Amino acid sequence: MTNDVAERTLPAPDALRPWIDGIEIGAAVDSDSASREPFTRVPDAATKVVVRVDANGHRDTLVVGPRTRATYHTSKRLASCVQVRLGPGTARPLLGVPAVELVGRVVRLGDLPGASARQLADELRWLEGEDAVGRLMEVLPGRLAAGDGADRSRREVLRAAVEALSTDVERVPSQVRELARRLAVSERQLRNLFAEGVGVSPKHFARIGRVRHVLAHGGGTGWAELAASTGYYDQSHMTADFRTLMGVPPRSFFTGRLPTAQPCQSLSRV
Repeated sequence: MTNDVAERTLPAPDALRPWIDGIEIGAAVDSDSASREPFTRVPDAATKVVVRVDANGHRDTLVVGPRTRATYHTSKRLASCVQVRLGPGTARPLLGVPAVELVGRVVRLGDLPGASARQLADELRWLEGEDAVGRLMEVLPGRLAAGDGADRSRREVLRAAVEALSTDVERVPSQVRELARRLAVSERQLRNLFAEGVGVSPKHFARIGRVRHVLAHGGGTGWAELAASTGYYDQSHMTADFRTLMGVPPRSFFTGRLPTAQPCQSLSRV
């Protein structure tokens, strides 16, 4: 079963990092065409703007909200696409809605309420491959500049929290309580910041990051060693967390024993 990752990822230029975390270019699944190879949509805390072109040349500019758990689908005809991963705290300024309202949803960007979303849909609908960076450099600067100092301060705190709760090969994520103390905010304030700017709670954001780390590194090292390096208490903790988010334990996933694939859902209503 294939994953729905893009073929190539472009890092966000410094000038775009207040708005986006990266640009993915390649092939995506076209939910309107005939079924082919099954695929997996893994948990992902990011909100994305996706410009998708089907085999007939029809364009859709979509918003794909955070996915809290994996889903398994019967695959469809491939379509080219550009996926723009929005940075923490940018959903409301760019899309007009808080990230929490987009969790588990796929909607057309132009269908979101507010003139800013419709304008952005018109500006981004012609994104193409390598030209995406240049087009985004033309469109995005100035859109967040209108926010006041308090807005910028909240985004800075949120970005610091997201970095601290992220999993990589160099460190394990911080504990939420300790992180709130270090950032001089209450745990409730931190949860509110994540709901508004990311869409999921700090705890679930960290869980998604750990599971994605296991997905990236599983099979290359022992399970107990991987659990320890990823920040789990032990292997059983990793297995339980992985099963909750992926629907099967790690060993089953990596040997191809997966849940039954389902047809892709249609676009969400606004």
